[in-house]
Amino acid sequence: MKSCGLVVEYNPFHNGHLYHVKEARKITQADVIIAIMSGSFLQRGEPAIVDKYHRTKMALQSGVDLVIELPYAFAVQNSRLFAKGAVQLLHALNSTHICFGSESGKIDPFMTHYKHMKQNKSQYQHTLKSLLSQGLSFPAASKHALEITLPELSLDITKPNNILGFSYVKEILDANLPIQIHTIKRIHNDYHDVKITNSIASATSIRTELFKEKSSQQAIQSTIPQTTHKQLMSYKKKVGIWHHWEHYFPYLHYQVIKMSTNDLAQIEGVDEGIEHRLKRTATSANSFTDWMEQLKTKRYTWTRLQRMFVHILTHTTKQQLEPLKELNKMPYIRVLGMNTIGQKYLNEQRNRRIAPFISRYSSNMHPLLAIEEKVSRVYYCPLPHNKQKKMIRQEFRGPIIERN
Repeated sequence: MKSCGLVVEYNPFHNGHLYHVKEARKITQADVIIAIMSGSFLQRGEPAIVDKYHRTKMALQSGVDLVIELPYAFAVQNSRLFAKGAVQLLHALNSTHICFGSESGKIDPFMTHYKHMKQNKSQYQHTLKSLLSQGLSFPAASKHALEITLPELSLDITKPNNILGFSYVKEILDANLPIQIHTIKRIHNDYHDVKITNSIASATSIRTELFKEKSSQQAIQSTIPQTTHKQLMSYKKKVGIWHHWEHYFPYLHYQVIKMSTNDLAQIEGVDEGIEHRLKRTATSANSFTDWMEQLKTKRYTWTRLQRMFVHILTHTTKQQLEPLKELNKMPYIRVLGMNTIGQKYLNEQRNRRIAPFISRYSSNMHPLLAIEEKVSRVYYCPLPHNKQKKMIRQEFRGPIIERN
């Protein structure tokens, strides 16, 4: 069976994602659509609005055949590590294609950009290092380094989907993996749009509307499949919230207050002495947003700070993650859900897979999965204790199976 991989977060699954699934299947003629999906916390350092299981159901009820979890160690990271984890999972599943959305919409500029980056690597790295030493954030320094080193290229590497897309391309070509690369153009909206203006809207704008005290259900429902709306309402009814950073502020604040600066410095993402600034601002921070505003500088971008805060919240250390970042292949493939087509594909792969399939937590877990269990428990901490226990039980059950 021919398979095509999509790297996703589905926070939540919307009409743009539905378009992506349909176009990917059409372009690649794939029999199976595989979604590599972030779990409880996402690449930009945010809690997912609803848990991974309701998001898995959204995907399976909208054309995806198989949902695989991207481990936390790769999901809450910069684009390079995020892409590495996702692409290595697709390789472990013997996926023959990948299709990503981009602002470019054409694959040739990505290939040309990769070629020129390889040819000018040393000059780019030297320029980047110089700009970082001047206090620029990594995104800003990278942008300026590219403008200086590769001024004639047509790919706008400052756009968020182009950045991730190029990271997938680079990982596949650097590792010489047998995965054909495709892209489709992102339509009707920008990644950072905060207002709904079209039936294909950004996930940011949909979440912004959901979090309003008086949200427009009509506007929201116009942007998402009916199955997504059903899962969103189901989750809200079960637990009472859609997850937001402010729900975690008391726990995060407590962690920083009780930890020493030395302990904070051991946490993933706490770099360049920011632990001192964290301790200092903790005494006056009144909310998560307030704290972020106090911490944000040219060097420390909003996304970088959010990722750091996720790692503090989950108490994930540099020592825990460092060996995992160097993995050349995935130690396991965690299946969150499948339909009968996805199930057939997994059965086909049992003797050809690179890593074992798993679907639940157990004793003697791989360190990567042990981190996942801890993170899942933290994700549910804003809920009442009885609901926390109920939701965490999902992690010890088998995958979701949707019958076609």
